Amino acid sequence: MLNLLFVMLLSYLAGSIPNSIIISKLVRGIDIREHGSGNAGGTNVFRVLGWKYGLLVILLDALKGALAVIVIARLYLDSFPFKNITPFDDFTLVQIICGVTAVIGHIWTVFAGFKGGKGIATGLGVLIMIVTVDMALALGVFFVVVTFSRYISLGSIAAAVAVPVILVIRENLFGIDIQGYHTILPFTIALALLVIYTHRKNIDRIFKGNENKISFAKKKSH
Repeated sequence: MLNLLFVMLLSYLAGSIPNSIIISKLVRGIDIREHGSGNAGGTNVFRVLGWKYGLLVILLDALKGALAVIVIARLYLDSFPFKNITPFDDFTLVQIICGVTAVIGHIWTVFAGFKGGKGIATGLGVLIMIVTVDMALALGVFFVVVTFSRYISLGSIAAAVAVPVILVIRENLFGIDIQGYHTILPFTIALALLVIYTHRKNIDRIFKGNENKISFAKKKSH
C-alpha cells in the first residue's frame, strides 16, 4: 500500500510541474495566470506568447502524463493491495492510477497555489500511452473542430468526449476486441467529465459568444 501511495505522490508531483508558469516567467517575466484567460495551460500560452511557446508547453504537459504512465508506474514493485477485479494486470492498473493522479496534479498543482491548467495536454499524454488508436482518432476530431470553430476549448472538449465514443463504436459496431474495454470505458468517461468540468467557464463563454477564437492568419508586422 505504501508503494502505491509513493508512485501516486510522484505522479502528482510530476503532473504539478507548472510548465506554462515557468516558461512565461522565463520568456517574458510574467505570470501567465494574470494574462489572457487567466488559465495556466498551453492554450493560454498560445494566445499570450505565441504558437511556438504554446506548443512547447502542450508537449511538456503531455510528457508529464506519459512520464507517469511509462516511468513512474514502473517504480511500483508490490502486488496490488486490493482485489483487482479489472481485466488488466496489476501493472496496467497502476499505470491508469498514476496517469489520473498526474492529471489531478496538473489541474490542482501544489507548486502554484493549487491553481493549474485544465488537464487536457497531460490527459493526452496519459491516453496516448493507454488507448493509442482511439486517442489518435480523437486528435483528428480536435483538429476538425478547431479548424471550423476556431475554439481550442471546444476542440479539447470534443476530443475528450470522442475517446469513449470511439471506444464504444470500435468495440460494438466494428467488433474490435479492445483489451480491458469495460475498464477503459468508464476511465475515459470519467476523464471526459473532468475535462468538461474544468472547461465549464469556456462553455459558458461559447454560449454567450465571447470565447476567444484563434486566428490562422499571419500577424502583420508594423
